[in-house]
Amino acid sequence: MATTKDPIKTRKNGTFYFCAYLGVDPKTGEKIQKQVGGFTTRRDARKAYKEMVGGSVEKVVAKRDQQHIQFKQFWEEFFLPWYKNQVKPQTYDSRRSSLKHFKMFEHMYMDKIKPVVIQKWQNQMTCQVSKSYTRLVQCMLSRVFQRAIVLGFMNENPTKTVGNVKKVKNQVDFWTKEEFEAVIKTFYIEDFYQHFCFFTLWFLFMTGMRIGEATALQWDDIDFEEGTVRINKTLWLRSYTNYSFSTPKTKASNRTIPLDAKALELLSDWKKAQALECKTDFVLSFNGVPTRRDLVMRIIKRHAALAGVHRIRVHALRHSHASLLISLDENPLVIKERLGHEDIQTTLGTYGHLYPNMNFENAKRLNGLVEISTAKSDAAQVQNNGVTAGLAPEVARAG
Repeated sequence: MATTKDPIKTRKNGTFYFCAYLGVDPKTGEKIQKQVGGFTTRRDARKAYKEMVGGSVEKVVAKRDQQHIQFKQFWEEFFLPWYKNQVKPQTYDSRRSSLKHFKMFEHMYMDKIKPVVIQKWQNQMTCQVSKSYTRLVQCMLSRVFQRAIVLGFMNENPTKTVGNVKKVKNQVDFWTKEEFEAVIKTFYIEDFYQHFCFFTLWFLFMTGMRIGEATALQWDDIDFEEGTVRINKTLWLRSYTNYSFSTPKTKASNRTIPLDAKALELLSDWKKAQALECKTDFVLSFNGVPTRRDLVMRIIKRHAALAGVHRIRVHALRHSHASLLISLDENPLVIKERLGHEDIQTTLGTYGHLYPNMNFENAKRLNGLVEISTAKSDAAQVQNNGVTAGLAPEVARAG
């Protein structure tokens, strides 16, 4: 009687392995064979062998196809549905378009995307867009690979092997007080629309609110008696008729900030003017619907040109408010609370360079602050100390 050849083999290092014949792929007609090793005992190897050959060819093919899924398929079928439940809707909408940057990988199998491919992609990205944007997109790509590892499609994350491009600290752009004064001189506020434009820029400059926080603001959020504005939401605007509110960026962003007397006066003036033209709960609105970021950008562009000052981005109005407070020697902790930063490191990391002369100013304030008046006789009567103990008297006295 013929004996069955034992499929379990032993390697030189003492571990066991097997090579299993799994049949023929019905699509390609090729034999399906798989070698599996690393077992510490023959028993474990034999058990794994029986489990593998006991499965049908269809299951083996399906498992193999799953392990070799292409990037685009994984992105659409696995990653995006999962990612949608992990982040805010507006974040999901902005990040889902990242696929356009991953054309190089679309038809590559996930487990075949190696570090050298990532390096090539990274080099191309930095030639097309800024380093900071490349960093952002690569972080998204890394998250895709991490999810693939969790689901068993990959064994390692090639972006972590390559590393991200070096972080470049962007120069904070802003308007000075004088530049902003030049801009607001270009508005004719007897015209309702220009009144709206003036108030929008002024409000953003003088409060430091994020654009999403400001456009979400309702009149109920303004307390004219207490002189405060409550910030507890941000606006997600898809279109004038399709928008929703979401929670602020961080817990610290949920805040109440005090307003000065002039701010309350201008708010009151704007509320009266707005009520004559339209009925709305939105503070920043001239037509009853929320204000879009691109509209604010057009206002900045037009009136910066009229004033002869450099054009800034919408978010730079927030930077302008911070720089204004710094010019007034405001405490960084107060600025942190007003801007809604999560921690003081964010505030100092962003605006620390705007304090160029603070150390010199502190030195001037410290000069002569503490009065020096020393004793007229030796009340301590110190004979020696740990350093001079044991030395000759003349040495100790010299010490």
